[in-house]
Amino acid sequence: MKKMECDVAVIGSGPGGLAAAIAASDHGAEKVLLIERDESLGGILQQCIHNGFGLHLLHEDLTGPEYAERFIAEVYKRPIECLLQTMVIELTSKRQITAISRKEGILQICPRAVVLAMGCRERTRGAISLPGSRPAGIMTAGTAQRFINIEGYLPGKEIVILGSGDIGMIMARRLHLEGCHVKAVVELNNCIGGLSRNLVQCLHDFDIPLYLNHTITDIKGHKRVEEVAITPLDKDGQLNRSKTFSMTCDTLLLSVGLIPENELSKQADILIDPHTGGPVVDQCYQTSIEGIFAAGNVVQVFDLVDHVSICGAKAGESAARFALGKMTGWGNKIRHIAPGNGIRCVIPQKLSDPHGEEIHFYLRSNEVTRKATLQLLNNDREPVFTEQFRIVRPPEMLHVAVGERNFTSSGQYTFCLTGENEVVVK
Repeated sequence: MKKMECDVAVIGSGPGGLAAAIAASDHGAEKVLLIERDESLGGILQQCIHNGFGLHLLHEDLTGPEYAERFIAEVYKRPIECLLQTMVIELTSKRQITAISRKEGILQICPRAVVLAMGCRERTRGAISLPGSRPAGIMTAGTAQRFINIEGYLPGKEIVILGSGDIGMIMARRLHLEGCHVKAVVELNNCIGGLSRNLVQCLHDFDIPLYLNHTITDIKGHKRVEEVAITPLDKDGQLNRSKTFSMTCDTLLLSVGLIPENELSKQADILIDPHTGGPVVDQCYQTSIEGIFAAGNVVQVFDLVDHVSICGAKAGESAARFALGKMTGWGNKIRHIAPGNGIRCVIPQKLSDPHGEEIHFYLRSNEVTRKATLQLLNNDREPVFTEQFRIVRPPEMLHVAVGERNFTSSGQYTFCLTGENEVVVK
């Protein structure tokens, strides 16, 4: 068994991991390890050949591989050691990493600080208990994306997509451009699950039908998918089986949500937030285990890669400071941040002294709300911060910066959202 020591070890080289490794190196960490299980850096970005990346952070409209290349080039300018085709199989609460690779065998890595940047995974058919037979032609939208953009295979010709997440709508457009007949995007909820710009650019611009308040209740086929049964929901959210109709297809893609990849986090006994599915973090992105930080979609699923990179950079900077013994006072005067009325989740979930002048919060609403007012309430239910929004939607994350002066008292702070709720958005 080969043993290695380093200042900071970053697990995962997607946008969060790349930004974390660069920031750790820039803030004084002499030896930074970037561990990636794939054969190249970049993570999921390499198969996302559509544009829309970097608009906020780089002020450019880039494809996924172009965005990744900007950060990969910066990694190679620095003394960062990249361990490719190396998979971490164990992480302990003592920051001990066990990894395996074909080239090096079993590795025992002892870093002073760890950054978790494993990203997220797609929910599968089993996760949503989708009924019906089990023929070929059923896959997640991300799998189809890899088939087309990386492997060069077309998954089918007649396509139905369940779920209107961003990757589902993007793949609807991609398949249409490849000559497939995308017959429908079927969404259980009364509004789409992705960004509004993707609704317009991917579905409306190509006349791809969208069925809101519908779901798939049966799959038929022997060797391959032949048809699916689509059932609408009534006003009470119950299946109206009297209006079920069939739609022929040879491929069913699933875009039914993403889950932060936290098997390693659970191994290390890191506290997981049930609202986000990721670790509970403070404003430095340090988890409940001292010296272990988390970045990007492993914390919660972001809708913009720019925010993933920003959070990754903060986690990398904090990890370097911890490794160098510069992160004093961690855990003192912890203030808890909770989601209140109208808010589904918020990060960071706690603040540890000392903290900076501004704390950046990322939130999601429970439902579509117009003329929305976001308030941060202190332990006495008094508002210490207020911001107005024309409209907020659950798929589109809210980002607010709150000054340190607003956190004068101890105890719990709560974000609440009020406004005019919408019933249906098309």
